[in-house]
Amino acid sequence: MSPRQPDDRLIVALDVPNVVAGMELAETLNDAVSFYKIGLGMLTGGGLALANELKQEHGKRIFLDMKFFDIGATVERAVRGVAQFDLDFLTVHGDPHVVRAAKEGAAGKDLKILAVTILTSLDRDDLDAGLIKPGEMKDLVLERAANALEAGADGVIASPQEAALIRALPQAENRLIVTPGVRPAGAALGDQKRVATPAQALHDGADHIVVGRPIYAAEDPRAATQAILSEIAKV
Repeated sequence: MSPRQPDDRLIVALDVPNVVAGMELAETLNDAVSFYKIGLGMLTGGGLALANELKQEHGKRIFLDMKFFDIGATVERAVRGVAQFDLDFLTVHGDPHVVRAAKEGAAGKDLKILAVTILTSLDRDDLDAGLIKPGEMKDLVLERAANALEAGADGVIASPQEAALIRALPQAENRLIVTPGVRPAGAALGDQKRVATPAQALHDGADHIVVGRPIYAAEDPRAATQAILSEIAKV
């Protein structure tokens, strides 16, 4: 009998200071986790090198969370550069011109382009400060998600609180929903404002959940991971 494969619905965010700390956490979690997120905060600390090492030498799936936003030609070139490394997911902002350019850059590769709707750390007051048009948060997220999917995005990033609404969109059929802002019951919220438990996020339509601080800041990261895996195994 072959060993049971890790549940890749859980993506662990390596939001730690540098590549050494990232690899130490990955080694601690070992075979419990098959999918890691490496974000912008790690970029200058060796993040791309870590992504390649985890992918090529350890067989892990990699979500590169760069949230690209620029003119189309620049986004296309940037994504083409990332796509050569055979990583799995890449984020860009959900503006249609950005999504279309990113898809051009990823052409011929398996890299999935995920569109950011509205960051899970933001609320309506933040949108007002950024001069974003009036409207309920969920309505704006849905509109941005639909526009990004129509532009060709392979999926979207959205808070757990909007996952069910996005899953119900006609444009979301056979597309991915990835939810950060996931916190196990009783965990501190940190800088997140729109959150849900792992099981609730998956129940509401997410394909993958991203968990960072409740794992990497835990006294026993592997035990914290196993608790989350036990919870989502029931979904």
